[in-house]
Amino acid sequence: MIDWATLAAKPASGWRNSRSLFCLLRDAGVELTLASPKGGQPPIDPRSDLPENQTPAMTRFKQDEEAQKQLSQTVKLADMKSEDFDTIFYVGGHGPMWDLVDNPDSIALIESFYNSGKPVAAVCHSPAVFHRVMHQGEPLVKGKRVTGFTNGEEAAVNLTHVVPFLVEDELKRIGGLYEKAPDWAPFAIVDGRVITGQNPASSTTAANLLLGVLTAEAAEVSR
Repeated sequence: MIDWATLAAKPASGWRNSRSLFCLLRDAGVELTLASPKGGQPPIDPRSDLPENQTPAMTRFKQDEEAQKQLSQTVKLADMKSEDFDTIFYVGGHGPMWDLVDNPDSIALIESFYNSGKPVAAVCHSPAVFHRVMHQGEPLVKGKRVTGFTNGEEAAVNLTHVVPFLVEDELKRIGGLYEKAPDWAPFAIVDGRVITGQNPASSTTAANLLLGVLTAEAAEVSR
């Protein structure tokens, strides 16, 4: 069984991502640990529960008592250790733009996972968490193919001038080889041990890519 650390994000798109990812990964036999900066119940954007935002995965998640309990008892990020897990996946939403991008515990944790030879993944706005992560003296994503929420998608939700920075611009600025699909289309990339997804629609694609990386690594070890 794969041990998996995943961070709960707070706004609407991230909350939808979290629910879908939780169901997909658990069905795949992944042992999940949910974490957030403060631990406990992470704040949730009430827009997530509007009728028009509901999906089958969200309904399933709400009816799952064990899932609800786990979400209400997220582990504090500072207590997470890379040696206890096989990988880490940052879900999306706008929350990480304020809660995680400059969080020293998050930065150190990502560096620890990567330096231990383990894959790291992020989707939607969460590739922004890499913007201060370093590897061998340079930005982790420098020279790597990456994706994340596009400038066009941010403009479409009228938050271009609200977010601290634009994910697309920042990934380019720190040397990432940024790629994207048309706005809102599913798109995810694997480059070595870095997996990124463009938007909420890319969550499942990114998760499956990460599962593929982990499965390949396990097969290599067993040879």
